[in-house]
Amino acid sequence: MADGQWHDLGAVDDLATTPLRQIAVGRTRIALSYANGQFSAISGVCNHAGGPLGDGRLDGEYIVCPWHNWKYHRTGGQGEPGFEEECVPRHDVKVDAGRVWVNLEAATKRRRVPHEPHPLARKVVRAPGGIRVAGVSTTAMDPTNPRVSTSEVLLEVALRHAAELHQAETRLIRLNDLRFRHCEGYYSKSAHACTWPCSITQMDPDDQMDAVYEAMVHWADVILVATPIRWGAASSLYFKMAERLNCVQNQVTIRNRVLIRNKVASFIVTGGQDNVQGVVGHLLTFFGELGFVFPQFPFIAHSRGWSAEDMENNVLQVQHSVELREGAAALVDRAIRLAAETLKVELTRDEVARGGRKAHHLA
Repeated sequence: MADGQWHDLGAVDDLATTPLRQIAVGRTRIALSYANGQFSAISGVCNHAGGPLGDGRLDGEYIVCPWHNWKYHRTGGQGEPGFEEECVPRHDVKVDAGRVWVNLEAATKRRRVPHEPHPLARKVVRAPGGIRVAGVSTTAMDPTNPRVSTSEVLLEVALRHAAELHQAETRLIRLNDLRFRHCEGYYSKSAHACTWPCSITQMDPDDQMDAVYEAMVHWADVILVATPIRWGAASSLYFKMAERLNCVQNQVTIRNRVLIRNKVASFIVTGGQDNVQGVVGHLLTFFGELGFVFPQFPFIAHSRGWSAEDMENNVLQVQHSVELREGAAALVDRAIRLAAETLKVELTRDEVARGGRKAHHLA
């Protein structure tokens, strides 16, 4: 039986102990499953993003890809009900003299069904028009019983100033109003498992992180991020958003593809606690790694210090501070001026040299 394309995978007793495993024979990858006393084999390469099907799990008679949950019948290779035309190759399996053999020559062909690309996957081309400013408020609160957010108060001042003085288009995104999932660590499974747009956004039509992606990657020239200080750091919603922006930065790392080009970021940081410099340092580092540039003096901040526990007075001070309102207006002035100058520079290359960081070119 060892002639031709048949290959000895091992002893039945050993292979039957695991319901699903990924096996590589030379360049051929196979998902070998064992259920109801029967061995079956299909290609170990998912049609979607090349995920290792044999490292997934069995869901009844279907193998679930561990990367993005695409499903294929374990014996036939066809997709789950409703997606049967999406197929991976099936391999014949035989048991002889207590050994499991697989034919490396596939019995069926791979069939991919064309899928409409996600709207966010379109080429990043700035639409004609004036300067566009997106404000992102990262304050978490109970929407049924809202409270005053000092960082959002100043963000709204900046957006009004941008619209009135610069005739800029503005957009306010409150993360608290969006329902989006946490980053689920696809990059930790494999660099290729982290996709643009985000795998979650592609799989879950109810995930609203697409509003942030659309604003940052496609729409805005200026991003203003407003955050309170929470235990010396930015808000929990900010970090939830930042982790979901990994897919933007990872495009630089694994494909040398820069999605953020000719865009300016600035920041508004307020809180009853201190550590303004620590919060801003993280913001500058993270948004710099995404590809944003910064104006001179790229943030404004307000903190009454660690011992200021009378938060109602903190709110009143921010609401009535002429200095902070003027600071918010001046911040967006600087950001818009830099954006206008930056947009005059035509960048035609998709790749940008990154001193000290080398893209892995895993594509």
